Amino acid sequence: MKKIALVSVMLIAAWTMVNAPFSHTYVTALKAGTVAVSGSENSLMAEIEQKAEEYEIEPSNARKDPVWKVVPGYNGLKVDVKKSYEKMKKEGKYNPEKLVFKQVPPDVHISDLPPMAIYKGHPEKPMVSFIINVAWGNEYLSGMLATLKKHNVTASFFLEGRWVKNNPGMAKMIADAGHEIGNHSFTHPNMKELSAPKINEEIHKTNEVIEAVTGAKTKWFAPPSGYYKDEVVQIASAHNLGTVMWSVDTIDWQKPSQEKLINRVMGKVHNGAMILMHPTEVTASSLDELIMQIKGKNLQIGTVSELLSENRILPPKNMKE
Repeated sequence: MKKIALVSVMLIAAWTMVNAPFSHTYVTALKAGTVAVSGSENSLMAEIEQKAEEYEIEPSNARKDPVWKVVPGYNGLKVDVKKSYEKMKKEGKYNPEKLVFKQVPPDVHISDLPPMAIYKGHPEKPMVSFIINVAWGNEYLSGMLATLKKHNVTASFFLEGRWVKNNPGMAKMIADAGHEIGNHSFTHPNMKELSAPKINEEIHKTNEVIEAVTGAKTKWFAPPSGYYKDEVVQIASAHNLGTVMWSVDTIDWQKPSQEKLINRVMGKVHNGAMILMHPTEVTASSLDELIMQIKGKNLQIGTVSELLSENRILPPKNMKE
């Protein structure tokens, strides 16, 4: 009887321990994997949280500018503490190279501002864009495309509608090479002198022929020779096009020497630069060296859409900027 009573007491005690609120919570937590098995894990998490503050960068809002009309926004940066911890927990120690970052968008975007011409990207973004306006220069396009492909560079080609209509094969070749296609009017007029209906016609007809020939839907409008007025920007916006200008001009139409063109660009290039060029002999022959020197300044080269996006370019190995 004593043995039976002892066994009964032990069973009741075991049942009580297992079903006690604290024990039940602990067992549930263990199953869910949310209870730390040692103090070192809590210590690692705390260290990541503490170091994360050193890497935090506030986002930058898009804003109006008295000189550049509008400056696009730029994402901020934060450490993703949970994902960073998951990458470090096997070793059980803090490793800055295993930090995982997440981008934080700004509160104000270009789309929140009134339509304005854009001359350059964000001054903290280490990227530039080639704006290549095409209304002539067919004999140099193939060479330029080959050079861009050699360096794995994508550019933004702004095509005149009339040129696309007369050279559908070349227009499709540019689009098929993966480059961005923009609207450069239909007949290359001075847009500043046109009436609203003519402005609308120039933009609309060019969009139509570009899409018919290349399948591309344009996002950007580059006024011929840089001539525009507010009405041009407004009408382009009504076609869902942003109006872009440039901050660095090769002046390749003046037929400078290769050395002069390269020195001019490299003397003016900057974060967010939009570099204007055309399919000319000097541009075609200078492009290879120009790309290498720009990359040598740790600047990426992308399309206008990539340049003006808020996406932050992360520094090498996720180290601090």
